[in-house]
Amino acid sequence: MVSFIIAYYEVPVKMLRECLDSILALSLSSSERQIIVVDDGSDESPITALTDYADDILYLRQRHQGLSVARNTGIRMATGEYLQFVDADDLLLNAPYEHCLDQVRFGKYEMVTFCLTDKPGAPTEINTSEPQSGAELMRHTNIHGSACGYLFRRSILGDLRFTPDILHEDEEFTPQLMLRAESVCITDAKAYHYRHRSGSIITGSHIRQRLRRLNDSKGVILRLHTIADRLPAEERAGLQRRIAQLTMDYLYNVIRQTKSSVYLEHRVEELRRKGLFPLPDRDYTRKYTWFRRLSNSRKGRALLLRIIPLFPQER
Repeated sequence: MVSFIIAYYEVPVKMLRECLDSILALSLSSSERQIIVVDDGSDESPITALTDYADDILYLRQRHQGLSVARNTGIRMATGEYLQFVDADDLLLNAPYEHCLDQVRFGKYEMVTFCLTDKPGAPTEINTSEPQSGAELMRHTNIHGSACGYLFRRSILGDLRFTPDILHEDEEFTPQLMLRAESVCITDAKAYHYRHRSGSIITGSHIRQRLRRLNDSKGVILRLHTIADRLPAEERAGLQRRIAQLTMDYLYNVIRQTKSSVYLEHRVEELRRKGLFPLPDRDYTRKYTWFRRLSNSRKGRALLLRIIPLFPQER
């Protein structure tokens, strides 16, 4: 029924075992689940510490090529009707995730989304939306980019895969996948526990790593912009909203990470040449609206350079 794809690289084995245990604790029988661990060339293979899981997992070790390639390998190995990506240092939370499994069991949706949390607590009442197409959802909602935040029917993937050798690969993959889904169920189930770990991709703070993240974010935006031009009107409108949101986030992070007016102005002009700036005149959210208005002028951008570094770091 569900193939769980776990990309593993230099994660403490204890955390990987806890991740596996959280999947095995679900109500899925052995014939209803497939757990794929793709070891992306860790210095030390965890296989000797996983002998007691031998009957429950498929383990494959490959040379280090990055998260995207590891996930693509998992996709190639997967046989389940549905797919779920799980990072090796994270956990699935039993009761909320069971709710999501019930949606695919009985609702037969093509995609079910849920919430990620770093502070799991007592289970609460879960709200579930009426199904809608991915394009409709993206036209009216700011989606979350993480590829771990949903399970989806494998058949809608087609030839879509993660772009190798970039950061922020999820932000490119998720909107394209969602546009392929005819029935999406949105839940507020806190079903996925992501655990902060020093040295992980999302917490690395070295200046070169920061600049690479910014450049990769820009690359994602440019590729999605090219894709949007080829889409039918309804799908294009949904993707354009996502592109505008990502462009705002990109400029916000340019300010926060570099604090450089020169670097910011160069990036603004680059986006302008590509037709991505000024930001579209839409009131998507309150944050988007005020950022769009301020970023349209040099004086406004100078003000943003002063105030954004004062804000608490967003997670």
